[in-house]
Amino acid sequence: MAHWGMFEAETVGGEVTAVHPFSGDADPSPILANAVGSVRHRSRIAGPAVRRGWLENGPGPSDARGADEFVAVGWDELTGLLATELRRVVDRHGNRAIYGGSYGWSSPGRFHHAQSQVHRFLKMLGGYTRSEHSYSLGATGVIMPRVVGTHWKMFARSTNWDVIARETDLMVCFGGVPLKNTAVNDGGTSNHPTRGALDALRTRGGRIVSISPLADDLHGEAERLAPRPGTDVAIMLACGYVLASEGLADRAFLDRYTAGYDKFEDYLLGRADGVPKTPAWAAQLSGLPAETIADLARRMAKGRTLITVTWSLQRVRHGEQAPWAGITLAAMLGQIGLPGGGFGHGYGSMNEPGLAPVPYPLPTLFQGQNPVSDSIPVAAISDLLLNPGQQYDFDGEHRTFPDIRLVYWAGGNPFHHHQDIGRLRRALGRPDTIVVHDPYWTPMAKHADIVVPSTTSLERDDLSCTRNDPLLVAMHAAAPRFADARHDYDTFAALATRLGFGELFTEGRTARQWLEHMYGQWRGFVEADGADVPEFEEFWRRGHLRMRTEEGLTLFEDFRADPEANALRTPSGRIEIFSSDIDGFGYDDCAGHPTWYEPEEWLGGERAREFPLHLIANQPKTRLHSQLDHGATSQASKVQGREPIRLHPDDAAERGLAAGQVVRVFNDRGACLAGVVLDDGLLPGVVQLSTGAWYDPLDPSDPNSLCVHGNPNVLTADVGTSSLARGCTGQHVLVQVERFDGELPPIRAYDPPVVRQR
Repeated sequence: MAHWGMFEAETVGGEVTAVHPFSGDADPSPILANAVGSVRHRSRIAGPAVRRGWLENGPGPSDARGADEFVAVGWDELTGLLATELRRVVDRHGNRAIYGGSYGWSSPGRFHHAQSQVHRFLKMLGGYTRSEHSYSLGATGVIMPRVVGTHWKMFARSTNWDVIARETDLMVCFGGVPLKNTAVNDGGTSNHPTRGALDALRTRGGRIVSISPLADDLHGEAERLAPRPGTDVAIMLACGYVLASEGLADRAFLDRYTAGYDKFEDYLLGRADGVPKTPAWAAQLSGLPAETIADLARRMAKGRTLITVTWSLQRVRHGEQAPWAGITLAAMLGQIGLPGGGFGHGYGSMNEPGLAPVPYPLPTLFQGQNPVSDSIPVAAISDLLLNPGQQYDFDGEHRTFPDIRLVYWAGGNPFHHHQDIGRLRRALGRPDTIVVHDPYWTPMAKHADIVVPSTTSLERDDLSCTRNDPLLVAMHAAAPRFADARHDYDTFAALATRLGFGELFTEGRTARQWLEHMYGQWRGFVEADGADVPEFEEFWRRGHLRMRTEEGLTLFEDFRADPEANALRTPSGRIEIFSSDIDGFGYDDCAGHPTWYEPEEWLGGERAREFPLHLIANQPKTRLHSQLDHGATSQASKVQGREPIRLHPDDAAERGLAAGQVVRVFNDRGACLAGVVLDDGLLPGVVQLSTGAWYDPLDPSDPNSLCVHGNPNVLTADVGTSSLARGCTGQHVLVQVERFDGELPPIRAYDPPVVRQR
């Protein structure tokens, strides 16, 4: 099982030579092909290594990370060095001086999941400073619990695709429903139903409106509205204005199921600020005709309408506003909780929304409690490292950044997720020690002091499942361990033994015994649900088991049926269109109700005079994030070895550019090279460059060096969504593009650094 699908692998000589998707998958992902050749790729880390400067000079800040050579060491020496350094940091600075970041998808396995392993280990060590929320959902994870009392329910118990296909008359998709993103699920996936569901909706006579500057943000026939990027909230507000001013809003629903609508309506109609949020007002901001916006609002009120907002729309400045405005608009229509109507968040963002959940807990590795209370918003890693002791606001609290001396990273690549790589590199120069577990010489591994070679999921036995997929899968190792790599569990077990808590960490179990133990716990839940479950060995022989799923769900159906008995976990128990709590925080960048804020990075502002192209840094369709960027599917998309950048033909012609050329993409933060692809499905003035190309600096010693491979995070601003959530804002950035006329530098992203033997 992989994040992007269930498969069988063929291997020869310890390498994967072919993959075959699960026969029950309706629409297998081509990303599976990236697994071929991945076990013994030249970018694999062959054995333990320590950065020379750290080994010779000891722990301390260093600007050589990312440019220094490494020294190969044995496992016993590495374990001793790491145990000694952990003890030094804890004894001298306390456990809060350890940052256990480890943000990333890592393995879909339930046991050999890198984050679970490192967090269990660090908690038993005495704790660590942790991160909260995610880069994908930083704004949503804070705003939705305050508006509807939850955020996970928006995905895990969303309206099912079969209900949408059967009941929805009009599906209005802010950000579209990008099929490419539905290839993946964080715990693996056995089926990809989105394409078929959208086709079934159309066949029944349902209509789809895609609101996006990218034509391919929705599969198949749809009505497309292409607004200026970053103006979705203005369009939602204008639709709400039409509903309110023309008597189309469902006041009975608003009165019973929501709180604070009247205050929001004062803002909407301009009574509060003197600016009515009319379609004409939104037209000036979005570029869409006013009548088009007004007509869309009236059509919404005529039938069963589902309003969806992709996760991408909250990965921008003031990202809290799009999901909040979207659910407010759905509340005005009065269809929340009705089959095929209401609101959805994340359709087309991952292969989870729309899928039926399992009704019981999944096999889980117990991590225990973290004795350290300190935490940061996940997208504030550079702020944390650069500003120890600085105070900041987050979700109504006043917090202080701890003084981090050791960063422990296992699984994940922040050079994919985090903005402003130059600033990130300077931040990574500050701690005393950086430890990285990774199978590959990723950019993060190259910036480590202590490098721990991990096995891949193809080299391990494990269990795989997720909360919205019916299969529990036996992940049989497809290949032997590469070179001197180890399972993270074995590394942490040895390290815990050195530090005096080995028995506590392992509980006396081998990795195989942990799988049997976790299966046994899960089996109890399933049997209590009335199902017969085989013994572990029989399950392992079969390869997978089918679980019961809750079919036919409609989001908030129970709340609509009885809002008192099924009150939301908000102060009012209802949908908080106006939040007194948020209003009371007094933030100037996040008011108490959905609000239009002019973006810094958009085509309607002064900054666009210098950088006149709006770059959308969305997720790639040829890989998951940066995983296996060296794989065949990902490599086939490259242009002269660089990540492709899509331009409208008019924008290319204005700059004298042709398809297949390499260009320099730049702004005042940095620059990267990319390969031109022409696409008239883009709104003119908009370019698209996916995240995930492995960062490849022309000069590894210069934090602001040109990335020759095409990582857009050398361009993006390292600033949070707002004082409320401080989420990731890496989706939008203004740039300029010009032809690169110099000699093309080689791609070294997948080459190991210099590793010297003793």
